[in-house]
Amino acid sequence: MDFINSQTVGAKFQPSLTSSSHSPYRFLSSTTVAYSPSSSTMAPPVTVNSINPKVVECEYAVRGDIVILAQKLQEEIKAKPSAHPFEEILYCNIGNPQSLGQQPITFFREVLALCDHPSLLDRNETHGLFSKDSIQRAWKILDQIPGKATGAYSHSQGVKGLRDAIAAGIEARDGFPADPNDIFLTDGASPAVHMMMQLLVRSENDGILCPIPQYPLYSASIALHGGTLVPYYLDEATGWGLEVSNLKKQLGAAKSKGIDVRALVVINPGNPTGQVLAEENQMEIVKFCKEEGLVLLADEVYQENVYVPEKKFHSFKKVSRSMGYGEKDIHLVSFQSVSKGYYGECGKRGGYMEITGFGADVREHIYKLASVNLCSNISGQILASLVMSPPKVGDESFESYGAERDGIISSLARRAKTLEDAFNKLEGVTCNKAEGAMYLFPRINLPEKAIKAAGEARTAPDAFYCRRLLTETGIVFVPGSGFGQVPDTWHFRCTILPQEEKIPAVVTRLTDFHKRFMDEFRD
Repeated sequence: MDFINSQTVGAKFQPSLTSSSHSPYRFLSSTTVAYSPSSSTMAPPVTVNSINPKVVECEYAVRGDIVILAQKLQEEIKAKPSAHPFEEILYCNIGNPQSLGQQPITFFREVLALCDHPSLLDRNETHGLFSKDSIQRAWKILDQIPGKATGAYSHSQGVKGLRDAIAAGIEARDGFPADPNDIFLTDGASPAVHMMMQLLVRSENDGILCPIPQYPLYSASIALHGGTLVPYYLDEATGWGLEVSNLKKQLGAAKSKGIDVRALVVINPGNPTGQVLAEENQMEIVKFCKEEGLVLLADEVYQENVYVPEKKFHSFKKVSRSMGYGEKDIHLVSFQSVSKGYYGECGKRGGYMEITGFGADVREHIYKLASVNLCSNISGQILASLVMSPPKVGDESFESYGAERDGIISSLARRAKTLEDAFNKLEGVTCNKAEGAMYLFPRINLPEKAIKAAGEARTAPDAFYCRRLLTETGIVFVPGSGFGQVPDTWHFRCTILPQEEKIPAVVTRLTDFHKRFMDEFRD
């Protein structure tokens, strides 16, 4: 960090670097020098060529060019409904459930409303409008928040009482103890990921093992912090399987190039691929990280989104503890978010990371990183605690909460199966089973003429397909090239989030478009 120390306030100074044994910073001392006015033809102070090259390098396809075009088309439809051959844009590009009509969980919103407007708790009519347990929970939470105000700052790790509730929820889920001091509440899972990349990446010689396909947050964060993404490919032929033999191969290749691999990212359930890892596979991964001295970064934000009876979610913490590995055996960071699951509270920006295995000296620096941002927003903190401690048997809201939760999950499962079947009926398209998460990642075998046309348009073939799909149908998919894929294969990611009554329209529009596209470019 540079500071300017100007002894003479005015228009004359000449900077020269000085240092002090009492300060870690570099200062500019000042001596007088003649001032020369800037030229009127001087280049702008900020251009693409003068900004941080790491910002230029990073990409985030989920909100990339196709989504920007979709937003433009939406404005055109709003201004003139007949502007395009479709009446609305169907956003299947991002896991944003409530934007597509999913309703929030009543109990969660009741508690949040009462916490945000505490004076309601003093009104008699509140007891007729809100459930008894939501009122009780709101009182309990407000008693834990500084000043009983959701507009106040909290401890940088989050409100202690809320972390207590989350730790209790983790313990109930896993059957192993959880420490509230291991929990850092964040504005969604993304800031937690950035925080860990800041901690782990020192230079481009530091590598992070990431799945391909991967959620672009990871490639973007690694690029922004100046590290190297070390890819390991998921096996599409085995339902996007994660083979430890492949991890070992990629680790060895990175080391041979002088890369110090610091961590392994695992997304379970998978994004964009939708697979749910078997517990035996998770054990192999934990053992690999322990033997290789890697931090295990476990993205578990879709832990509630499992749609097949033969698969269950197991946290990596539960798996590692069941193997007998304790704090001293493995460094593990687990990410959770209120944006996914059955709750879909994306705009509330709540989440947390649980860090285990790190020494007290390192934890001080993690806390320092959290402190730089003061704290995460209180509403998101409250929701994170509610997600991990929902109504229990005997609570007034238990039955209605369970009905809402189960209704959302079962509907998502039906939507996933309908879209999976539709994709597999399209010419040249294959789609693995949707076991979990909120996405399908079909593979499309494009005709050579289409690939050539994409080259002439200076775009990736799957992006070419998705752009045509958007402009002809209003459906927004994300090209697989934005997530990474095996070279010379093409995919796209589709969410399962449009409301169930709109899924038939998605299928019909997609099917008709795909037939026209394949006929147009047939070899």
